[in-house]
Amino acid sequence: MELCTCLKQKEYIKDTREIKVEEAVAIFLIIVGQNVRMRLIVDRFQHWLETIDRHFHLTLKAICKLGQDIIRPTQSPLPSHIVNSSKYYPWFQNCIGAIDGTHVSACVPTDKQVSYRGRENVVTQNVLCACNFEMFFTFVSAGWEGTANDSRVFIDAITKPIYKFPLPKEGEYYVLDSGFPCTKGFLPPYRGERYHLQEYNSGRNRPRGIKELFNYRHSSLRNDIERCFGVLKARFPILKMMPPYKLSRQPLIVLACCTLHNFIRQRTQYDHMFREWEEKELEGKDNIEEANTSVSRCEVNLSDESAAAMARCRDRIAQAMWTAYNNIN
Repeated sequence: MELCTCLKQKEYIKDTREIKVEEAVAIFLIIVGQNVRMRLIVDRFQHWLETIDRHFHLTLKAICKLGQDIIRPTQSPLPSHIVNSSKYYPWFQNCIGAIDGTHVSACVPTDKQVSYRGRENVVTQNVLCACNFEMFFTFVSAGWEGTANDSRVFIDAITKPIYKFPLPKEGEYYVLDSGFPCTKGFLPPYRGERYHLQEYNSGRNRPRGIKELFNYRHSSLRNDIERCFGVLKARFPILKMMPPYKLSRQPLIVLACCTLHNFIRQRTQYDHMFREWEEKELEGKDNIEEANTSVSRCEVNLSDESAAAMARCRDRIAQAMWTAYNNIN
């Protein structure tokens, strides 16, 4: 009901002669939240198929408009679980979020399936997201083919004004995995060193050097984006088995689901799905393949000075972190 009130107040959607806003939103939420086909919705709500489809599309566009308001960076300080943790603070005090890509289901015509068949030969679309450390999405770019390289999607997002990527301010940065380039404002881990959390899953596997300690804490901090993806896909099963909608509509469905994710996080203090995923230490297995992928200089077109400056910043953080770690131990 809060969602309906919000959409009506902003005049993103209105009652029609056939369906009121509350019914249209209910239809939309059942479809994306239970992945129910429209013909079953026709029987449940007793409207024509054309009416259901038209109002689903109107609600989809309205929620995507709402996404322009709530999928954006916030000015709130770092949350307490970061500030009060010696594992993260003060080492990552200038970090404003995490970036990663994920694959969601796509349904495309046969003649286009080759470019959408990513890993494991599944038809998917590649989605790039950024989040803060309170599990809010701050940027979403959907609709890329499943075979698109993460670094290509990332470079397109940060260099083309059409995407309106929230670039970090001077001195701030995002954390991302080693499949992405190292450049000003974007801090990847050290390549060639252990990184993913499952590689440190017992006391005997504790970090053995400066770079491994940095990678371990970097991976743990970046886990927030994996938690966001976990909540998103658990709540909206439509992202795991996309119905045969128009190809132009499918990226909007991803954006709408991310918008609803933020809306629930914003309005519901004790949502059970967020509580369930908040404490999970995820392994990030989906990204192991990209993490070992080399990024060609000609593809990303980054300056050596920018990469070197960020590498020096990483070295300073790692050295200070290692000194404190040795003093404690």
